[in-house]
Amino acid sequence: MSGRAPRLRSQSAGVRGAFLRQAALLAALVALLWLLEAADQLIFGGRLDALGIQPRTAAGLRGIVFAPFLHGGFAHLAANTIPFVVLGWLVMLRSTSDFFVVAGVSAAVSGLGVWLFGGAHSVHIGLSGVVFGFLGYLLARGVYERRLGAILLAGVALVLYGGALWGLLPLQAGISWQGHLFGFLGGWLVGFFATRPGRSVSARGQ
Repeated sequence: MSGRAPRLRSQSAGVRGAFLRQAALLAALVALLWLLEAADQLIFGGRLDALGIQPRTAAGLRGIVFAPFLHGGFAHLAANTIPFVVLGWLVMLRSTSDFFVVAGVSAAVSGLGVWLFGGAHSVHIGLSGVVFGFLGYLLARGVYERRLGAILLAGVALVLYGGALWGLLPLQAGISWQGHLFGFLGGWLVGFFATRPGRSVSARGQ
């Protein structure tokens, strides 16, 4: 018993430390997003939104990098913040590095898809491509990995945000369904390739 107690305390401290690091990372990213939107609204008068993705234009290519950090007002950002934190944390439960990989790939695939297939003379901004990428990744891991932990995380994501999958379809004017669709596909592809034979499959967060 005396040998087990220190080990349990060490494991508990490790879990607590990982949680605090993940919470700090998410908080820092959310703070950055809100500070940028505040600056855009209060200092630049919304002009930063012009840095978003403008389909099939040379200038619009830069939006692939900038668009996830830009939003059309505080209500738009608020709508993305909660799912970003919740789904991002579910991804982090597997591995913090997965969070960055999925976010980066989803943003790139979403942005490129929007640039290629978005409506002419439109500007696309927002974090929703990354949010849908997180959702796609979690669902793909549950489908292809077929381990209890992956299935549980996919189930939680589906229960919380399964209704958002309607956003993959062109059902609402003014919504970048292309960004949602290609972001989801980007996340799904990361989940698919991560579970291929020979790939490392982690059941624990790092």
